[in-house]
Amino acid sequence: MFVKKSLWAAALVTQTCAAATAKPRDDAKCTKTTVAILGGGMAGVAAAQALSNSSIHDFVIIEYRDTLGGRVAHTDFGKKPNGDPYTVELGANWVQGLGSPGGPENPIWTFAKKWDLNNTYSNYSSILTYNETGYTDYSALLDEYEDLYDDAAEQAGVLLKQNLQDQTARTGLSLAGWKPKKDDMKRQAVEWWEWDWEDAYSPEECSFIFGSAGQNLTFNQFSDANNYVWDQRGYNRIIKKEASTFLKNDDPRLHLNSVITNVTYSDDGVTVYKEDGSCVQAAYAVCTFSLGVLQNDAVSFSPELPHWKQTAIEKFSMGTYTKIFLQFNETFWPRDTQYFLYASPTTRGYYPVWQSLSAPGFLEESNIIFVTVVSQEAYRVERQSDEQTKDEVMAVLRQMYPDIDIPEPEAFMYPRWSTTPWAYGSYSNWPPSTTLEMHENLRANVDRLWFAGEATSAEYFGFLHGAWFEGRDAGDQIASLLKDECSNVHSTSEECGNRVYYETLHGSSPLADYSVFDGWSVSSFYSSS
Repeated sequence: MFVKKSLWAAALVTQTCAAATAKPRDDAKCTKTTVAILGGGMAGVAAAQALSNSSIHDFVIIEYRDTLGGRVAHTDFGKKPNGDPYTVELGANWVQGLGSPGGPENPIWTFAKKWDLNNTYSNYSSILTYNETGYTDYSALLDEYEDLYDDAAEQAGVLLKQNLQDQTARTGLSLAGWKPKKDDMKRQAVEWWEWDWEDAYSPEECSFIFGSAGQNLTFNQFSDANNYVWDQRGYNRIIKKEASTFLKNDDPRLHLNSVITNVTYSDDGVTVYKEDGSCVQAAYAVCTFSLGVLQNDAVSFSPELPHWKQTAIEKFSMGTYTKIFLQFNETFWPRDTQYFLYASPTTRGYYPVWQSLSAPGFLEESNIIFVTVVSQEAYRVERQSDEQTKDEVMAVLRQMYPDIDIPEPEAFMYPRWSTTPWAYGSYSNWPPSTTLEMHENLRANVDRLWFAGEATSAEYFGFLHGAWFEGRDAGDQIASLLKDECSNVHSTSEECGNRVYYETLHGSSPLADYSVFDGWSVSSFYSSS
């Protein structure tokens, strides 16, 4: 039996294992199935594949869009020399942490090789630095940050192992010696490149323990190599090809263009209602909605999700990572460089990281460059018009290259992830003072309704491989429930029955500590009389 214990929880609540023969309540109007998978992204496809591998083929995948892939999404952009459009990735774009000889291999890298996905190593040393005056070399600050970050990450590990209180990543970095002043815009740009560009939030907004652990678990376990995917068939090729190993062409188990409006669940089963009036009735369901969809109440649940579950959903953060693409009639920036870092004189995170797709090994004749913004800057540009954003972007480029007469772009485009109704953001993040128990509540099932996705991965949140692992685990555990067995997908332990959740989570300071001896001399509670 797999059980976790917590000093933070007043009560550890486990759900009883439902009998494998239990059936959902009967509704003659609904399509009947054993497992309904809500969402056709990486987690949904991994869950379906796990069921299929366990000889459970009676499932349906219900997907909002007209294709599989979820936030692994691409679009047409610009023109090739022959007039055809290029394909650029709007969402997930890298295979992060490939694997090392003799060590574990990232499953996404395994799929990339299996399905011949075109990708190129991202050389983060291939970078030039700029400010409002043009090229200026402050690359030594990159080395300074990385040396101090190593010390900070080690200390984050100490906090985790010794069960000490979490801090903001800002606190952890400061204690390690990285303390950029607010007006030191070069150091601010370097920090953005090193931290925000990965987490989609600033160090002030991130857990020190889990922000560090999240990066270390991927890059130390697999490798520190990242490969950029530029395949003109789209990054979601690997998801669709994996799905093709268990889905037939025009498979009736795949419901595309299906907008879910309500999920009704109980300990007898789950009924999924769609916008077109149809419904699917299942013994179990796997909800792979993004954290953003859950936070925006885009789908209603009946009954309402319990308070412990709603609290967990609201506790975690959904980041927005916005790539802004430009195509020109020529490549006027250095062709042999992959990255360009810009330090705005006034605003941290203002169009800071530029990436060339004309660099060797990428789309070399494309004359495409893109710049990334996150968090508040992403929300700002998503609220304004393309024309306003283009004017701002072009002003930055002309500061970076003051001696070049830069023409207007021939193509310009960016997505608006924070308002996309099937995503509401790019990927999840752990804010400061989050605990593993809080995350267990996010991950836990509610009756026959299970949850999976990158946000439910404690080790790999924010990563595509996190979505794959979580989908696989949910599918395997449901298959085990249907067979009245324990899941052994993890070789270190078996998982039996439902996932653990915590009805109540306590803080670190009991009410008795709020006294004059602790610096708390005024009562927080006032009588109304």
